[in-house]
Amino acid sequence: MSRTFRLAATFGAPLLLAFAALAPTPARAQDSGTVLVAIYRIAPGKHLDFLRWQAARDAAAAEAGVGATQWYAHVDGDSWDFVSIAPVTTQAQDEKVQGILAGKHLTTGYKASLEFRSFISSHTDTYARGPTTAAALVDAGK
Repeated sequence: MSRTFRLAATFGAPLLLAFAALAPTPARAQDSGTVLVAIYRIAPGKHLDFLRWQAARDAAAAEAGVGATQWYAHVDGDSWDFVSIAPVTTQAQDEKVQGILAGKHLTTGYKASLEFRSFISSHTDTYARGPTTAAALVDAGK
């Protein structure tokens, strides 16, 4: 198996799976926005801790009025554990979420970054536009 094929399978397949699972409707396809797609590989024995940590942050985001993050759990195939697709937030939304987390005595700032890294082996994140359809992308490319 070539290195290029392995890289494509490793990084392309999870994203393709995540976007295919969204099954956009025509209305959603016209209202496409920018999202943050993250792929997580969790440290051994830290899966439940990671999910609890993320659930607390998802709850704070919901309380702040931020759209819900969509989570996908690995079933078979590549070595990732979870994929998340989250709305891109504004600085004001981030500050509101941080205030809610602090009010609940949850970590914020750099300390939260260190805590997050205790749960993972690796992660990637990238900005994407969607959900959309192939036809809408063809039209955008004209």
